[in-house]
Amino acid sequence: MMTTLRRNGLLALMLTVSVAATGCSTVGRINPFNKEKDGPKETASEGQRVAVVAFDDKVEAAEGLKGADFFLPDPKPISEWALPGATPEQSVEHVAAGGALDVAWRKGFGQKSNRGAHVTAPPVAVNGKIYVMDGEARVSAMDAQSGATVWSVDLRPSSKRDKEAFGGGLAIADGKLYVTSGYRFVAELNADTGAVVWKKPTEQPIHGAPTVSGGRMFAVAIDNTLMTFDAATGAEGWNYQALSESARILAASSPAVSGDTVVAAFGSGELVALRTGNGNDLWNEALSRASRTNALSEIRDIPGRPVIYQGDVFAVSHSGVFAATDLRTGQARWTLPITGITTPWAAGDVVYVVGKDGKIYCAARETGQVYWIRDLNIDRVKKGGGSFFNRFGKSTNKKSKIVRPVWSSPILANGRLVIGSDTGEIVALNAKTGVVEKSVQVKSPLLIGPIALNGTLYFATDEAQLIALR
Repeated sequence: MMTTLRRNGLLALMLTVSVAATGCSTVGRINPFNKEKDGPKETASEGQRVAVVAFDDKVEAAEGLKGADFFLPDPKPISEWALPGATPEQSVEHVAAGGALDVAWRKGFGQKSNRGAHVTAPPVAVNGKIYVMDGEARVSAMDAQSGATVWSVDLRPSSKRDKEAFGGGLAIADGKLYVTSGYRFVAELNADTGAVVWKKPTEQPIHGAPTVSGGRMFAVAIDNTLMTFDAATGAEGWNYQALSESARILAASSPAVSGDTVVAAFGSGELVALRTGNGNDLWNEALSRASRTNALSEIRDIPGRPVIYQGDVFAVSHSGVFAATDLRTGQARWTLPITGITTPWAAGDVVYVVGKDGKIYCAARETGQVYWIRDLNIDRVKKGGGSFFNRFGKSTNKKSKIVRPVWSSPILANGRLVIGSDTGEIVALNAKTGVVEKSVQVKSPLLIGPIALNGTLYFATDEAQLIALR
């Protein structure tokens, strides 16, 4: 069974949890070599990845870009956030939301994270409702204006086989709410009432939220299988088996889809592009490297979502590779030696990424050169208690009792980069300069990136609370 993974530090031995320790009592057989596909494969030509700095070097702002301006699109209101990253590409550029970042309301929605439960599902939103899932597969619809519960349904199976599980997520398409779960099932609910339309068992737990596009549901299982399902019936379609990994992060990615291409990230550090119709390989990129100074670089997981923007795919791995890859050819554009567990944010001329060291990087989208770096953990590292493991990994040093904040994925809203931490702090940085403009303490761990809807930002907390900021 898995260890309690709460509080401070960043990625560590939750990492060393084996596939068998997924929070379920049994795990099916894994066959990492079963990659046979029907029909011919399309293979991208081998590209030469361009490292902006050597892997042993520190990432620093480029001298020629310090203080330089760059283009960002104007913020736009968003009326729905249907997928974990809002769109199939997991990219929405710049949202008009957040305003003064004042807390409008906060409401509980179920079981908070504890030894056997973890709140991991990003909220999704349509038609004035926010949909959330707690640490025990209870799905709720909440009114976006007031936080009042519209409906709630417990989807935990009655089987004794899986007494404890965690993870999964939500997605909305064509008015239907789709659910994945660590309890080994996928389901479709009526988004208005919560009634179960269909519910299908899966052999493996699914810790990440699904992506629904083109009538298909895409989700990555704990054994590094990309699974597909017919959105109308739940019938299983083609699968793709990536390399197996016995050590990984207890968080999971959601695939990104653009046209007839799906890009999935795996615990093996593989970033793979496939045809949505049949699963034929297009290209495969390994975002991994070994570090002489960090044994945890052997944990190759890509727990954040890959982001497709302007023809490129952006992703960051725990093994220390932040990469831009051409979506069509799979050819390398650039890499930076940044270790991360979050989802990048691309907009205009730049792409932002949060490192697990607490630094936020603003890099030129075309070249990877860095405009600015802001270390959010300066003056935030504390001595004190805290449990031995954080849900996203790194252990607290028991001898010195050093506690370092863990930061969520960011959102670009009203010209500011907004991000939360597991210490309950929300920080807004000027998107052009990285200067911290506002800090809000909500006193509840924030490990899931925020979403936006109709001018409001929403954070789902580790304590199963939904917080609205306007």
